[in-house]
Amino acid sequence: MSGRRQPVLGVLGGGQLARMLALAAAPLGVKTLAVDSVADACAGQVAPLLVADWTDYAALEAFAARVDVVTFDFENVPAETAQRLAERVAVFPNPRALAVAQDRLAEKTLFRECGLPTPDFMTVDTREQLDQALATVGAPAILKTRRLGYDGKGQFRLHDLADADPAWAALGAQAAKHGLILEAFVPFERELSVLAVRGRDGDFRTWPLTRNWHVDGVLSMSLAPAPDIELLQPRATELARTLAERLDYVGVFALELFVRNGELLGNEMAPRVHNSGHWTIEGAHTSQFENHVRAVLGLPLGDTGARSPSAMFNWIGELPDATAVLQGVDAHWHDYGKQARPGRKVGHATVCAPDAGLLATRLGGMAVALGREAQVAPVLSVLA
Repeated sequence: MSGRRQPVLGVLGGGQLARMLALAAAPLGVKTLAVDSVADACAGQVAPLLVADWTDYAALEAFAARVDVVTFDFENVPAETAQRLAERVAVFPNPRALAVAQDRLAEKTLFRECGLPTPDFMTVDTREQLDQALATVGAPAILKTRRLGYDGKGQFRLHDLADADPAWAALGAQAAKHGLILEAFVPFERELSVLAVRGRDGDFRTWPLTRNWHVDGVLSMSLAPAPDIELLQPRATELARTLAERLDYVGVFALELFVRNGELLGNEMAPRVHNSGHWTIEGAHTSQFENHVRAVLGLPLGDTGARSPSAMFNWIGELPDATAVLQGVDAHWHDYGKQARPGRKVGHATVCAPDAGLLATRLGGMAVALGREAQVAPVLSVLA
């Protein structure tokens, strides 16, 4: 893109996703400007950062005047903020897609309209409605806030009807403010995500299905391509395409899925680049971050095929010893530049190999060096 002014990508949110978007944008000749409500947001270490509240419309209008397109680092940016910006500058994904993904009720309703089954669910706005929902949905179940929940936050698992009171004590205050939803607990066999990208011209592509493992609602490890789920790729791609076209979506998104009795069930949609797609930085021909930048700027999309089997470790709370990773073959370390804090995503590592057998060997050795055998064991069982 030489010979013309460098375009500027505006990112709402200054976390690690904005940071990695900025790193992917730079080789394309694209500058990045992030905006966040906190001054120490980690994207500010690699790109200019504007500090402003999401309702500081004067600051946001000044932000809009400095960028060519706006996108999101996380989905809890107020939809009203996105809509106001869309009146001044191109915003991708569009505010409607953001609004749907912010509300679990709207999201699951859309899934069903698109032919994607979901666990049973009911809205809950009062303590009495919780009893009614439990009578219909049954237990075990999960009570969730309709808005602002992520990484296991804003959730309470009910093992039986006796858990209704503690569930309401934990989340009832959110009912009047954001609304709640009760979802049936799914005895799933696997957790998957399909990472997809759609360009301004409607070009649509997906990366290989990713197999995911969570601990306490937070992603622990990802594997792609996963040999035990390849047959589900066409159906997952079809569902993701239907969602993208229904929302006129532009950019990367993740559709999180459960597998039960060989059937795909919709869990959540993330209208942004996603933790389970971090393996694409080293493991795919074009990373999710580069393709998101390409998509929102109207550039041709890159190849989403895998270069090799890859596994990603997610670092939660604090970083382990980098040496154990960096001494490995085709192993890659990512430090997000964040202060350590319980439950906080502070980095990840990706290990690649030409085949599943060698990937298992490399992962096993690294797990021992890190003291993370239990974290890696489920992945090794799939690669065996």
